[in-house]
Amino acid sequence: MWQPFDEGKTIGQPGSEEGVILRDDEHSLGARITLERDAHAAPFTITCGVYGWMLHTRFFSTEAEAASEYDKMKASLSDLLAPLADPAFSDRSAFIDAIAAFVESYP
Repeated sequence: MWQPFDEGKTIGQPGSEEGVILRDDEHSLGARITLERDAHAAPFTITCGVYGWMLHTRFFSTEAEAASEYDKMKASLSDLLAPLADPAFSDRSAFIDAIAAFVESYP
C-alpha cells in the first residue's frame, strides 16, 4: 500500500520544511509521509498528511530518532487509513476522532 512518492524522484529535493528529502512515501488510500534533513526549524522533520483531512509536522534533533518515528508513524497511518478502504465508509466523526488521536500520539 506504500510506494515511493513520485517514483522516488523527490529524494534529494527540497521539502515543505525547506530541508532535503531523505524518505518520501505515499499510501494508495491517500496519505503521504516525508522525512527531511536540515529543515528550517529543526535538523530533521517528518511531515505527514491524509489528503483532504489533515497535515502534521514533527521536529527531531537526531536522524536515528526521526527514522524510528517515521516507521512508527507510517504503520499508524496505515491503520488510520483502513476505514477509507471500505466503500461504505461514512463515519466522518469517528475518522476525525482517529486523526486527533494520531496527532496526540505523535506530538
